Amino acid sequence: MNRRVSFDLPGLKHTNPIPSACRVGPILVSSGISGVDPASGIFPQGIEAQCAQMFANIRSILETGGGTVEDVVKLTVWLKDLAQRPSVNKEWLAMFPDPHSRPARHTFAGRDLSGDMLVQCEVMAVIA
Repeated sequence: MNRRVSFDLPGLKHTNPIPSACRVGPILVSSGISGVDPASGIFPQGIEAQCAQMFANIRSILETGGGTVEDVVKLTVWLKDLAQRPSVNKEWLAMFPDPHSRPARHTFAGRDLSGDMLVQCEVMAVIA
């Protein structure tokens, strides 16, 4: 049996040969998670809608990997426009409301995000 388990989520599969996420033991690390709607394959209009969908996609990936948002230790975010950080913060605070129990986060400019993608992230979780 492989120690490493990789998985894809319907509608969130990458075009390159990389999985949605990979888990080894208790550690789960995602590939890029965007705000694409997995049902339609289309990016919602606007940063707020994409951020909301991205955080919903995070939750789906964690659940598929056997975890929850309580297992997240780090979130790395790329924004096409860093001035749109308040939209990320809104969803961040909704997912992690307790200021004494939030994962680490780092946000970068992602000017190379392709097409209609306005935001993307990667998540690291330790699942007990």
